[in-house]
Amino acid sequence: MFDEFLLRALLAGLGLVLATGPLGSFVVWRKMAYFGDATAHAAILGVALSFAFSLPVYAGILAVAMAVALIVSTLAGRGHQIDTALGVMAHSALALGLVAVSFLPDVRVDLSAYLFGDILSVGWSDVIWVWVGALAVLALLAWRWSGLITATVNEELAQASGVSPARERLALTLALALTVALSIKIVGALLIAALLIIPPAAARSAARTPEAMAVGATLVGGISVVAGLGASLRFDTPAGPSIVVAAFGLFLLSLVRGRRL
Repeated sequence: MFDEFLLRALLAGLGLVLATGPLGSFVVWRKMAYFGDATAHAAILGVALSFAFSLPVYAGILAVAMAVALIVSTLAGRGHQIDTALGVMAHSALALGLVAVSFLPDVRVDLSAYLFGDILSVGWSDVIWVWVGALAVLALLAWRWSGLITATVNEELAQASGVSPARERLALTLALALTVALSIKIVGALLIAALLIIPPAAARSAARTPEAMAVGATLVGGISVVAGLGASLRFDTPAGPSIVVAAFGLFLLSLVRGRRL
């Protein structure tokens, strides 16, 4: 019999990869892996602020993730060393979050659930939140797809075509912040970057168009969710990390396939 908790976990995971597939493709194309890390680490500060001010956890995470993403995006647009800015924001936000939690003696917070995720404990409200957020990210990416692709390929060409690279960067930043907020209870802050990067990297060798890579990354992510949850139940391993390990296995298979072509 298919247990209800497993159904919720499966639906939440599949909803998440609807966003991480196409969004992760842009992360790979634009070499924004550290950007995802910085935004994800900031989520822990959002958790602390949510408990401190009695806010919904998702609201606090989303607010802080967007703030950090906008700060880093602004610094990048002004020519600052992006890797340095990302390093400062990522580690500072994570440390601030951990320190802030220690000042909440009346609140018992299991940070491991937010760091590594706990997909098997998601409720129906979490599933709804994930699907609504993922569809919002998909709608945003579909709306800005042509401009995002042009700005990714060549910013000067984008400007000549009437496309604002700064506007497209902002759209991508907002989508990334929302996706991080979606992922916090599923794979956690420390593993979301892996889910954004590994499936697109696995799909890249077989894709011939940007659209094909985005679809392929979503399929790889979906297979990883199913395989990871199955392995977690079979071997009693953490569900979030198991999903990422499954994605890594598919990435290795893509390397083997790429060498044979």
